[in-house]
Amino acid sequence: MNLALMAPLMFATLVVILLLGYPVAFALAANGLLFAVIGVQSGLFDFSLLQALPERVYGIVSNQTLLAIPFFTFMGLVLERSGMAEDLLDTIGQLFGRVRGGLAYAVVFVGALLAATTGVVAASVIAMGLISLPIMLRYGYDKRLATGVIAASGTLAQIIPPSLVLIVLADQLGASVGDMYRGALLPGLVLAGLYVAYVLAVTLVKPQAAPALPPAARPLRGIALARRAMISMLPPLTLVFLVLGTIFLGIATPTEGGALGATGALALAAMRRRLTRTVLTQAMDSTARLTSFVVFILIGSTVFSLVFRGVDGDLWVEGLLTQLPGGAAGFLIVVNLFVFGLAFFLDFFEIAFIVVPLLAPVAAKLGIDPIWFGVLLGVNMQTSFMHPPFGFALFYLRSVAPKDIRTMDIYWGAVPFVLIQVVMVAIVLAFPQIVGKAPLAISSENIEIPMPADPNAGYLLPPDKR
Repeated sequence: MNLALMAPLMFATLVVILLLGYPVAFALAANGLLFAVIGVQSGLFDFSLLQALPERVYGIVSNQTLLAIPFFTFMGLVLERSGMAEDLLDTIGQLFGRVRGGLAYAVVFVGALLAATTGVVAASVIAMGLISLPIMLRYGYDKRLATGVIAASGTLAQIIPPSLVLIVLADQLGASVGDMYRGALLPGLVLAGLYVAYVLAVTLVKPQAAPALPPAARPLRGIALARRAMISMLPPLTLVFLVLGTIFLGIATPTEGGALGATGALALAAMRRRLTRTVLTQAMDSTARLTSFVVFILIGSTVFSLVFRGVDGDLWVEGLLTQLPGGAAGFLIVVNLFVFGLAFFLDFFEIAFIVVPLLAPVAAKLGIDPIWFGVLLGVNMQTSFMHPPFGFALFYLRSVAPKDIRTMDIYWGAVPFVLIQVVMVAIVLAFPQIVGKAPLAISSENIEIPMPADPNAGYLLPPDKR
């Protein structure tokens, strides 16, 4: 077998195995080991490279950055059962209830606030689906608008810090999690603003799709409503400071911020007298499952990447992507289209662990800033939660939606918000300063300033010749 064929054949085999439905972690590891054996037998792979596997696995399980994942997951699951989301949606819903689309605005606002405190999409979508959807349907909201805005607002937890996907992207791109959080904050808030703008447009074009709440549904008024709104918002804002405030101010690392958030979630649940043995057991069980899922995918991906690089797969990918017309711009357009297409079939963890390690070296060679590139990919991969028919946010909402909501209603409701997310990708591409980072990394190492042999010679020349 020719060495030039090994890498594309290895990648194609992985795609086939994944399409057959095998678990991603085992598909990655098995595919890597299979082609390692084929490569050794054909003399195209050095068996001694596999000696690096134990050290790589140890590096995964001892990675302090990835320790933030179980902390944030546990925090989100405890908060889901603490009643915080219920109080927020009830109070903010009454606050906006007098205007058309008020409940939808409340869902977006609470979704952004929950995203900044939980970082877990499932917790946000399930909580808002259980609490807001029946109320929105009761007062005449269009089914597609109601389900779409709930699913989309829940996915804000993927891009607004402390997002789990930003932790993974930072790890895969070799970037700082804190810098990734800072870069993603403004794009996440802009995306929430685009959701609000869409709801506003719907209320102008089709007012009956999002009616205002009748006075009977708004028992609180004036000072009483304002006081209740402040009381409801105090706990999540406190958690936002514990998590994001300490990270942005440099007081804590993301892992330490996650630990503070988990502790704060436990305290909040205890204050509400909802910190029961059942809640703790369920939260710890789900956290252990998700963490194990991530670690096993990482181990499988490191087996795959080691063998893939051993058969010059990285050079194959680099050759494909660096020879695209348009240079860095062509690379970014093709990568975003590719990731958007993969999001129909794979979730963000799978994309982050399979595709991003192949893209990162090429992006670095093209001089693309890893923070900006990571935020761009994060916004793009957010669509993986909303893509019909495999979007996880749609599955979460389907599991708690009333029986009179058809699955197709949920799918069609998601389509406008997927298009909004695509617009957000275009905004990040067109206005890179929104991330606070230049798309092309420029350092003193790649700047060359020609100097004359005689330091004073240049100043003896006329100004136009210097």
